Amino acid sequence: MGTDGEGTENAVGEAAGIEAHDGRRAARRDEAVRAAVEQGLLGPDSPVVGLLDVTGIRESAAALRAAFDAVTAPGTPVLHAFAVKACPLVPVLRLLREEGIGAEVASPGELALARAAGLRPEATVLDSPAKTPAELRQALALGIAVNADNPQELERLDALMRAGGPDGTGGTPAATRRSPLGLRVNPQVGGGSIGATSTATPTSKFGVALRDPGARAWVVQAYRDRPWLTRLHTHTGSQGIPLSLMAQGVAEAYALAEEINEAVGRRQIDTLDLGGGLPVNFASDAATPTYAQYARLLAEAVPGLFDGRYGLVTEFGRSLLAKHGTIVARVEYAKSAGGRPVAITHAGVQVAARTVYMPGSWPLRIAAYDAKGRPKEGPDVTQDVAGPACFSGDLLAERASLPLLEQGDHAAALDTGAYYFAHHYSYNSLARPGVYGFAAGTDGEVAFATVREPQSVEEIVAESGGAHATALTTLGEPGRR
Repeated sequence: MGTDGEGTENAVGEAAGIEAHDGRRAARRDEAVRAAVEQGLLGPDSPVVGLLDVTGIRESAAALRAAFDAVTAPGTPVLHAFAVKACPLVPVLRLLREEGIGAEVASPGELALARAAGLRPEATVLDSPAKTPAELRQALALGIAVNADNPQELERLDALMRAGGPDGTGGTPAATRRSPLGLRVNPQVGGGSIGATSTATPTSKFGVALRDPGARAWVVQAYRDRPWLTRLHTHTGSQGIPLSLMAQGVAEAYALAEEINEAVGRRQIDTLDLGGGLPVNFASDAATPTYAQYARLLAEAVPGLFDGRYGLVTEFGRSLLAKHGTIVARVEYAKSAGGRPVAITHAGVQVAARTVYMPGSWPLRIAAYDAKGRPKEGPDVTQDVAGPACFSGDLLAERASLPLLEQGDHAAALDTGAYYFAHHYSYNSLARPGVYGFAAGTDGEVAFATVREPQSVEEIVAESGGAHATALTTLGEPGRR
C-alpha cells in the first residue's frame, strides 16, 4: 500500500501528463489550420471548414477503454457505444469502430449511418423515446439491443415477442436471444446547470420515472413478467451535470437491478447500461473531467458495479469528440460598431445554433489566426465575432478578448467536434461546410482526408424542392384535380 506522499506524487504526475497531452493537441490544431490554408482547403472560395483531429479521437477512445478496464473485473463484458447524435458522420463512426467503440443510435437515420460504417449489431444499442413499431421490428430482426422507454413501448415489445412465437423448446422467441432487451428508468435525482441536457429531473420525458407513485413496484413486476428483459438503462444527463449526480443516477439503477434480481430469484438483469454524458470543459484546452476520474468515482460510489456480476454499456458522445474538432472561418470583413470591433466571418448560427441562441449555456472559445493560418500575435482586444446570417444575434462570441481580427484572418471556434459542424441549421440557405480529418503524414506534414464534401448550391436547391418547382402553381388550376 502506498503512502500519502506516494499518492500525491502520482496525482501530480498524472496532472503533468494530462497538461502535456492537452498541449500537444493544441499544437496539432495550430498546424492543421496552417496546413488547411496552405493546401487550399480554407480560403476565399471555401471560407469555412470543419477540422477533426484523428490522433486525438484515437487517444480519447483509448482513454475511455483504459479507464473502465482499470476498475472492472477481468472478463467483464463492456461495450462503449458512441452516441451517434454527437457526430453523425460515417467516417467518424468507422474510425471509432476501428478503435473498439460501438454505436448508440436513436433514429432510423442514425442506425443507417452506423450500419454504413460497418458497426456490428451486437455493438449497437437503440435508444429513443419515440420508437415506431417498424423500428422495433428492424432492431429485433438485426439483433440490436433495445432499451424500451415506457410502458406503452414495452407493450409493443410484448406484441412483437408473441408474434415471434416460441423457439420450439418452450423458451423465449428466437429474436430475443439475439437482441438484448432492457428498460430505461429515470432515477429522478435532479438536474444540472443546463435544463435542456438534464434527463433525470422529476418531469423528464425519458424513461420510467422511478419515484412516481407505484412506478418502482411496476418496474419490478415488469421484469417478473418478462424473463427476456435482461438489461436496465439509465442516463442522468450530459453537459452541465456534475460527476457526483451522474454517479448517483448510476447508483440508483444498480440498487434497482439488485432489487429486481432478488425479487425474481435469479440474475435476470445481467447488464447495466450507464448512459453517457461526461461533461466537457469548454473554458480551456484542458480535457477535464477525464474518463479515469469518472470511472474511479463510480468504483467508489457503486463498488458492486465492477465486480463482474454485470456486463456494462456506456453511451458517451460529446466527451469523445468535442476537443478534437475545430470550425475555422475566414474573416470576410472587419468593421466597428459603437466603438467595438466586429469580425464578420462565415461561421455562425448555421454551424453553432446552440451557441448563438443560448450563449450563456454554450459559450465557445475563439482562437485568432492570421491570413496564412498562423496563430495571430498582438495584444488582446475586446471584439465581437459574428456569423453571416441575417439577424443581429448571429454571434459566435460577444466581447471576446483576443488579438484583433482583420480582413483575411481566420477565427477558429474551438472544441466543436461534437454537436457543431455535423448539425447544420439551414438559415439563409447557407451551405454545409466541408469536414476534413487530419493527422501527420509520412513526411511529417499534415495530411487531410475528406469526411464530408462541402455542400453545393445545386444540392441546396435539390433539398429545397427544386425538382417540384411548379407543384404549387398548378395545384387547383381549372381542369386539374
